[in-house]
Amino acid sequence: MIKLSRREILTASITGTAAIAMACNSSPALAQSKTVIKPERLKAGDTIMIISPAGVEYNKLRLQLSIESLEALGLKVKVSGYTLTRFGYFPAEDEIRAAEVNKAFADNEVKAIIALKGGWGASRILPFLDYDLIAANPKILLGYSDITALLNAINLKTNLMTFHGPTAGSAWSRFSAQNVREILFDAKAQNMINPQNKGEYLTVRKNRTQTIVAGVAEGQLVGGNLSVLTAVQGTPYFPKIKDKVLMIEEIGENIYRVDRMLTQLALGGHLDECAGIVFGGMTDVGTDGGYGDFSLMDILEQHCARAAKPTFIGAMFGHIPEKRTMPIGCNVKIDANNGTITMLESAVV
Repeated sequence: MIKLSRREILTASITGTAAIAMACNSSPALAQSKTVIKPERLKAGDTIMIISPAGVEYNKLRLQLSIESLEALGLKVKVSGYTLTRFGYFPAEDEIRAAEVNKAFADNEVKAIIALKGGWGASRILPFLDYDLIAANPKILLGYSDITALLNAINLKTNLMTFHGPTAGSAWSRFSAQNVREILFDAKAQNMINPQNKGEYLTVRKNRTQTIVAGVAEGQLVGGNLSVLTAVQGTPYFPKIKDKVLMIEEIGENIYRVDRMLTQLALGGHLDECAGIVFGGMTDVGTDGGYGDFSLMDILEQHCARAAKPTFIGAMFGHIPEKRTMPIGCNVKIDANNGTITMLESAVV
């Protein structure tokens, strides 16, 4: 691993200042363009770079397992210079982490970029990214959880399709690996239907979908982790949701917090203006068990019924072992009655 020199750190800071000016522009040229940029597909032997734009990593084994998983996909792996360093609960200062992202996009050898993990911190680097450079060097960017901020900001500012899917440090189940192959290697436009395996039971009990508001909707896919998404609401990095399909997942939150965050989206008008809503894994979302608590479905039904947009829960993305790769910026069709998401185009070229 090669770290940035002090000169490069200074350059990163200067680049970040320029990026802030661009981000604050009320009508940047990139944001005005309606042409979707699709990155090139992956093929065996391509080089992928692991970056650390969010939380610090204390476990060297996690990085080793990440490298082995990506190599098992037939890829060569490079690791950004500050992946295992520490600056409080980040790998490095905001400007340095942003510079590592910029360098990954500028590196002609690198064909795709994947975050090592989520955690917290990706939102802090958004003002320091070089969005012109990224648009001029389109590549696959993959991750989830806190990486939601990075995926949606880059899609918003550059129109580049990004990918809400496994991080390098994910467990990489066969299901997840096959999804990556189909979408990022084979350029397949998936019809996403949950596996219907009964196993030892009389009916399907695993990976069930539930209709919240019936109907069908089409639009570009945006969103990701609920808490990360609402944390950037009202900033220049919050995605445009009007007429789009909003995807939401969460982990480890009390139901009242989920209620609070959905209320925030609703008060911003975003639940009313979207085309439809898809909930993925709402993992370990619960209550303290108090008398009279709402269930999660109670809260989802209250908010989504008011919005009256096609909505279902149970799509396979987010903090779950078998996660799909969801292309942000891709035109999709959702059928809330049947719990399906159909890509209307390939996400790579």
